[in-house]
Amino acid sequence: MGEPGHVRDTRDGYDSVATEYAERFSDSLRDHPFDRAMLAVFAELVRASGPLRVLDIGCGPGYVTDHLRTLGLQSQGIDLSPEMIALARRAYPDLRFELGDMTAIDLPNAGLGGVFSRSSIIHTPPEQLPAVFAEFHRVLAPGAHLLLTFQASDDTSQVAWPFDHAVALAYRLSVGRVADLLREAGFQEMARQITAPEQDKVRGFHYGYLLARRSADDANGAAPRNDHRLGSHISSERRA
Repeated sequence: MGEPGHVRDTRDGYDSVATEYAERFSDSLRDHPFDRAMLAVFAELVRASGPLRVLDIGCGPGYVTDHLRTLGLQSQGIDLSPEMIALARRAYPDLRFELGDMTAIDLPNAGLGGVFSRSSIIHTPPEQLPAVFAEFHRVLAPGAHLLLTFQASDDTSQVAWPFDHAVALAYRLSVGRVADLLREAGFQEMARQITAPEQDKVRGFHYGYLLARRSADDANGAAPRNDHRLGSHISSERRA
């Protein structure tokens, strides 16, 4: 099976803007207090629950991975874009960054204390989200935490609405429907937050945050792994 077109298009798109992107968004957390607040909660929960090793999926040039380290976590990042990974390795040589596909993460079962995804799912066709969430579940230890953030809608009539992203086709996602998919993948929702459209100065979208955990009683292995591995984009930044 060849590489899915959306994977190729997204990787090539982020490769082409990697340097500009890193310069433009190098301090993006400064302008997003809700992101900082949710990351702080996520880090506190990870520190209290077990393994401190966390994976930043769609790490881009690595600045959020580094922020997770400042919060006391053993952070590492993966991204689909070779150019983004090269920038991250140069900027933060003491952190681990690898090329990676979120539907086939090159890590063992149940080894992580946390997974963070800052809009790394927005370029994923909605029908492939269950495979992505099954893989997140697989790599997390029982009791470990997942934090998703993404351009969002409070409408539950469908899972996703496509929009023209600056780099590649992307999807605005229903917070309620994504929460349902996480539950079906074996996660327990802990909290959700939806910011007002006025907070988004670019598109006027809601922005969603979902905090979930793999059950501490789920000690008999991961959720069934998707053997098709259709390849979902690992993006870098939601604000472009």
